[in-house]
Amino acid sequence: MSDHGRLLPAHGGFRRLRSFHVAQCVYDGTVIFCGRFVDKRSRTYDQMVQAARSGVQNIAEGSLASATSRKFELKLTGIARASLGELQQDYEDFLRQRGLRQWHKDSPEALAIRQRYKSDASDQSDRSDQSDPYAIGSASPEVAANTLLCLINQAMFLLARQLRHLEQKFLDEGGFTERLYRQRRDRRDGVD
Repeated sequence: MSDHGRLLPAHGGFRRLRSFHVAQCVYDGTVIFCGRFVDKRSRTYDQMVQAARSGVQNIAEGSLASATSRKFELKLTGIARASLGELQQDYEDFLRQRGLRQWHKDSPEALAIRQRYKSDASDQSDRSDQSDPYAIGSASPEVAANTLLCLINQAMFLLARQLRHLEQKFLDEGGFTERLYRQRRDRRDGVD
């Protein structure tokens, strides 16, 4: 039976989403970054780590909730993107306040990070043993912050695309209440 005819369509496939994987890299990298460059007792430390965590967790929660609420999935995916936007601002502030250079999106360094991410994304092998694939733990503050900014930008791009797709799917298929009504009507009318 296709998802179109099911009351509860397939859901929870967040582990296959590129947006989830890059947001997870951002979260892991932010934990390392903050441990190295931000005072653990500061509000900024907690805010940055929580914003990164929120990006990952809201993608997962939205995906899991999608069977019964596309509206909630849209909302949580938007919250994930907003959390990463907040984190983006923190990294930009970090660079500005320390007089460090922020890479332009087309700088050789930023292009190299994007190319590396594309290569990593196309490699389907298990990367669970790599706790620091972008070497945030050994990079200079400038390189670490800019690398994470590149990854945040990638995640935000993917989430914007994901939101457009979810919006279209909601408009085309409706939500849970509409599916429930259609199935009850079809059952009552003897339609299979």
